[in-house]
Amino acid sequence: MIHEISYLPPNFTLSSSLLDQLSARSGSQRCIRGEDGQLLLILHDVPEPSVPERKAVFFWFDGHHWHGAENEGGKDLTLLLDAYVEAIDRLEAIVEEADTAKEIFALIRHAAPLARTTRNFYHALADAVNFSPRDRWLRHAKDRAHEIERAAELLHADARVTLEFMRAESAEEQARSSEQLARLGFRLNLLAGFFLPLVALGGLMGMNVELPAFVNGGFWFIFFGGLIMGGLILFAVGYKTGQHEQNR
Repeated sequence: MIHEISYLPPNFTLSSSLLDQLSARSGSQRCIRGEDGQLLLILHDVPEPSVPERKAVFFWFDGHHWHGAENEGGKDLTLLLDAYVEAIDRLEAIVEEADTAKEIFALIRHAAPLARTTRNFYHALADAVNFSPRDRWLRHAKDRAHEIERAAELLHADARVTLEFMRAESAEEQARSSEQLARLGFRLNLLAGFFLPLVALGGLMGMNVELPAFVNGGFWFIFFGGLIMGGLILFAVGYKTGQHEQNR
């Protein structure tokens, strides 16, 4: 097998037992062990929002010391853990200051892959600790990764709860607005019901019509009777509606 893997750091001189377990792509976060006690820890950098690809970060244990791509392995891993902490702190500040559902939704799109990446990050370190149980520095890194995983999961859950709360609050505001519009519509109907007879009466009084003598009494009886009946209906509708509003 030709062990030409371009994504590995040039300062890594991995044994063939490790190289045989790799492919043309770095793949998921994991820790692989060679037959001679060497370890290769493959982790991912902090994921970028809306970017499906992950940038792999490699750590190699030669049997005696850990090596990073640029520095000593412990320093590089500490810097990587610090980058995750900074990303989570930055998103937590956005959750506290966000005022719109659009802002929270954009945050969730970043928090979800962050939570998933930190979970796999921790599992990869846990596998490395199982391969090298006496490595105290590695155990410390694993414990810190577990805290970061927990913080990322809480961030994701908090963002989702905040979004659901905003949706519920918006629905309540829309319900209150609809109720206010219904009350305003009813009041307008009452005003129309009150002024319509007055307008009709004004129009009637403005007419110069001579009625026969035998219908004068009946006309005024029907006219005033209609006004009284309309007033009673108006009062009854308003009273019933008022009782309904009080019961609610």
